[in-house]
Amino acid sequence: MSLAVKIPNLGESITTGLLVKWHVADGDIVQKDQPLYELETDKITAEGTAEVSGKIALKVTEGTEVKIGETVAEIDEKAASASSPATSTGAPAAAPTSASPNKKDESPAVRRLAAESGIDPASVTGTGKAGRVTKADMLAAASAPKAVAPQPSKSAAPAPAARPVEKAKTSRKKLSSLRARIAERLVQAQHEAAMLTTFNEVDMSAVMALRQKYQDSFVKKHGIKLGFMSFFAKAVVHALQEVPAINARIEGDTLVENHYYDLGVAVSTPKGLMVPVIRDCDSLGMADIEQQIAAAATKARDGKITLADLEGGVFTITNGGIFGSMLSTPILNAPQSAILGLHAINERPVAIDGQVVIRPMMYLALSYDHRVVDGREAVTFLVKVKQAIEDPARLLIGA
Repeated sequence: MSLAVKIPNLGESITTGLLVKWHVADGDIVQKDQPLYELETDKITAEGTAEVSGKIALKVTEGTEVKIGETVAEIDEKAASASSPATSTGAPAAAPTSASPNKKDESPAVRRLAAESGIDPASVTGTGKAGRVTKADMLAAASAPKAVAPQPSKSAAPAPAARPVEKAKTSRKKLSSLRARIAERLVQAQHEAAMLTTFNEVDMSAVMALRQKYQDSFVKKHGIKLGFMSFFAKAVVHALQEVPAINARIEGDTLVENHYYDLGVAVSTPKGLMVPVIRDCDSLGMADIEQQIAAAATKARDGKITLADLEGGVFTITNGGIFGSMLSTPILNAPQSAILGLHAINERPVAIDGQVVIRPMMYLALSYDHRVVDGREAVTFLVKVKQAIEDPARLLIGA
């Protein structure tokens, strides 16, 4: 009985995908739940596993575009796992041939000549009984002329040096489905939204002091480090509650106002940028946010992310600072109306109470859809984020 391996339904909006890699070869014996293939769609990368054990027959090659529900392989459940006789513990040892006599069959004279001449009796053709090597065979082998390797002629012209192979100046490869979709969405966001960006800067001293003070106890209690992203997630929720116009989007001729706080956190993966969503950030503690961000990032980088992990966010945070970015203008993650860009923390001289002091500063960038958000609201939102980061106690008392 053979079971068809079909491309599963990954979501209503996904109809095709690219089978980018087989983890098994045609004819392999596979085990139940063993990874079989890697499928890349315009939204996620998914891994297919075996539903049963048996011998697999592949129906499509790597790089083939396949449809949801299409059969890409079949598994024969009746096929037993093949075992190699050579590795079987009960396999008989190979019998010695007459051309390779056992050392104890060699005469003392043969062993003495072998020691003196350095000739292995096993390399000599024996003329004795049952193919044994005799003293005469060893003497004949010792007196045989040795083959001399030909020497190059002194008058021969030297061979021309091999010409180095020129490295190709360009290479081409087709865009992956995910990369093509990312490109499409970024261009779409710029064409459909009236996108503007406003900037501010934030003093990270208070947050850095809190992290240093409580990091050890935080790790000991929760098993994860206290990062900057959880502070910014809480600060964004606080600012969204203060400026609800940011937490909205346009659908056709309708303004949709959101009353929940599912935040997208941009994650860089080998296949492109993904934005897994952290649900209900307003009701999560700092440890919960850090754990969920870490888990989502791991799933994204390992290709385990699902469509459900990416849908439904109301606002996105992206951190170019981890790559050293000083300042940038992030592009909207449609259909959301705003995205906050974080950047590198650098010590800079700033004026405080009439004094020039050195502080760890970060630039913030808020890109927003001007059809939904006015400049006053965008600036106010950034100020609320800045205030919450510079004075984290505001997050506790709601000021």
